[in-house]
Amino acid sequence: MDVVSGLLDGPRARGAFLLRSHLTAPWGMRIEDGAPLTIIPVLRGSAWVGPATAGGHDAVDHGVVVESGDVVLLRGPEHYVVADSAETRPTVAVGPTDECRAIDGGPSPMTVFGVRSWGNDLQGETVIITGTYPLGGAVGRRVLTALPHRVVLRRGDVDSTIVDLLAREVVQDLPGQEAVLDRLLDLLLITCLRAWLDHPQAPGWYRADADPAIGAALRLIHHDPAHPWSVESLAHEVRLSRAAFARRFQALVGEAPMAYLTGWRIDVAADMMLADDTATLASIARAVGYSSPFALSAAFTRVRGLSPTEHRRRGA
Repeated sequence: MDVVSGLLDGPRARGAFLLRSHLTAPWGMRIEDGAPLTIIPVLRGSAWVGPATAGGHDAVDHGVVVESGDVVLLRGPEHYVVADSAETRPTVAVGPTDECRAIDGGPSPMTVFGVRSWGNDLQGETVIITGTYPLGGAVGRRVLTALPHRVVLRRGDVDSTIVDLLAREVVQDLPGQEAVLDRLLDLLLITCLRAWLDHPQAPGWYRADADPAIGAALRLIHHDPAHPWSVESLAHEVRLSRAAFARRFQALVGEAPMAYLTGWRIDVAADMMLADDTATLASIARAVGYSSPFALSAAFTRVRGLSPTEHRRRGA
């Protein structure tokens, strides 16, 4: 599989938090949930999104204005502010368990309007959806690491039919609704990632996929991590000398071939551990190219800084 497919393969969104907000200015929300990734489509009106610092912005990051049709990706766990403008101070704070409190200690200006719907005015000029994505799939760690803290995709970058469908379904309460919303959030995330990866700031491993030789080598690694790949064998497969292959791989991907292979194997192993808690470490080791569970455990601990057992415990 390629890295983008791997992002949502295995542990997918389960019970993701989704909320449709109806707002009339002035309004401001400080989000303190620490979610690893948040998706905010703007359905109507406009909003300002920026860091949760004093005054709503700082000298380095002045935030960004987003309008109808735009979608924002926010990589956590940093807190952030969503408001009608940069000058509006937040009046409510949303915590890690989705509780909402008024910042001044008084009553909250927000009202629950129905299923996954709230705000300060049901007929408000601004409507946004907030989806917090509980990313458990470790293969997606490469994408998260590459993502900047904030990605803004403008109208036309993302298929509006997906956003429209999510907007309709988020306020429904039908059988299987949670599963429907989780899958729609998956689909929107993949669509956003595709749009972002088409931009010049895409990570090296994505741009390298277009190179005939290095792209082929990456696909060999992705499709068969259990194979005993070496620099020599990969170079032979793509018909380059060992030295030329190693130089080109390093230049395009940003790391050496064996370092990339190790990282991919560990990411796939981590994903498998969370996807099936009955899978033994021995079976996972075989699937990703390690001779024994001990070899996998040692490599996993060296790369991740925690043991496979601890990784599984945290994932659970």
